[in-house]
Amino acid sequence: MSDSLPDLVERLAAQLRAKGWMMATAESCTGGLIAGACTDLAGSSDWFERGIVSYSNAAKTELLGVDAAVIAQHGAVSEPVARAMAQGAVMRSHAQLAVAVTGVAGPGGGSADKPVGMVWFGWAWPGGVHSEVQHFAGDRAAVRAATVRHALARLSALLEA
Repeated sequence: MSDSLPDLVERLAAQLRAKGWMMATAESCTGGLIAGACTDLAGSSDWFERGIVSYSNAAKTELLGVDAAVIAQHGAVSEPVARAMAQGAVMRSHAQLAVAVTGVAGPGGGSADKPVGMVWFGWAWPGGVHSEVQHFAGDRAAVRAATVRHALARLSALLEA
């Protein structure tokens, strides 16, 4: 996608305003970068409700209501956790839409099953949840930047559907 990050955020803002919706973020590996990208746009309080940084497993459980048993069974970097994070962000906010990310940004922490650059995404809205996994190359900063861009671009695409 050739759009700059500010252009992407402006498009997303217009889509959310058109629906009268607010959004929330539930972030682990990005540590609030998605929320930061959204709130870099003046007037974002019209459509951005809150950002939750749930870096630890305890935070995922306490702040988003992710079942600790799900984390224990699948690991924090997994589809069930990403989906539960997104759903929890909607349920525990005044937003109609949420994006969640959980992944391995590196440089350490990866494994054969969950290598550095692997990120699970979850998007939740009234009546729906979508999730997918992506594998990004590069160092920690590159993985996190690619995660922010993908989270927002896919959110925009889902709003168009």
